Order: sequence, then structure tokens, then C-alpha cells
Amino acid sequence: MALRMWASSTANALKLSSVSRPHLLPPFSFSRCLSSVLDGLKYADSHEWVKHEGSVATIGITDHAQDHLGEVVYVELPEPGGTVSKKSGFGAVESVKATSDINSPISGEIVEVNKKLTETPGLVINSNPYPISLYYIYIFGLRRTFVAKS
Repeated sequence: MALRMWASSTANALKLSSVSRPHLLPPFSFSRCLSSVLDGLKYADSHEWVKHEGSVATIGITDHAQDHLGEVVYVELPEPGGTVSKKSGFGAVESVKATSDINSPISGEIVEVNKKLTETPGLVINSNPYPISLYYIYIFGLRRTFVAKS
């Protein structure tokens, strides 16, 4: 509403017609240009997200990272039982455009890996990189390593 009022007053000040010109609108949607940010998730600078649920955390890649990768064709995941350190690589995502390392935003022990990603990576990641209900997309369950502050 405020934008329309401003546009109208600006058009009047410039003695221009305020008639709509759909042919001058940009050929893209703003919703496609912006990444999704969901409540309850924490985001790393390296485009991974973490969702903490008690002593287990779920890790995945952000919508922004998935958009830039394009169509994912291969996912390399670690084996359950291994450990990862904060900011260290522990897997990779390969797309038709590029290959990208997956970095762990937290330290911990890998409890579970989403096997569907290795079987059909494109079907899972390309649709939505965030968790939906009880179904986790791109999950790595980690028991968090807590360090006592001295």
C-alpha cells in the first residue's frame, strides 16, 4: 500500500502516467531469488544447517547451496560410527555444475545417514533440502560433543 502511494505521488510529481506496464516487469519471481530460512534451524557460513533435538542433531545443506549446485547427481556420505569435527569436510555433493564438500557445523559421532541420498540423490535433494515432518532430507544424526568451559 505504501509503495503504491509512493509510486503514485512520484508519478504525479514527474507528470507521468501511473498506468501499469506489465511488459516492463522483470522476467523472474522474487521468491525464486530468495533462500528459505526456517525456524529451529541454525545455519553455517558454509551453507549447511543444523537442527538440534536433544542429544542428536540433524545436518543438511541449505536451499541456497542446493539452488547453486543445480541438479544433484551423486552424494558421498560417511559411514555411521565415525566422528566429525566442526568445520571439517565429511562428504561431498556432485551436481551437473560442480562438486562441493559438505562441512560439519558441529563436532560429534555419526549415528545415522540418509541412505536414500546415495540411492537417488536427485529425487531427494533437488525437491527440498529441509526436513519435512518426520522425513529428514540429507540427514546426519550426530551426538553432540560438549566441552566444559573453564
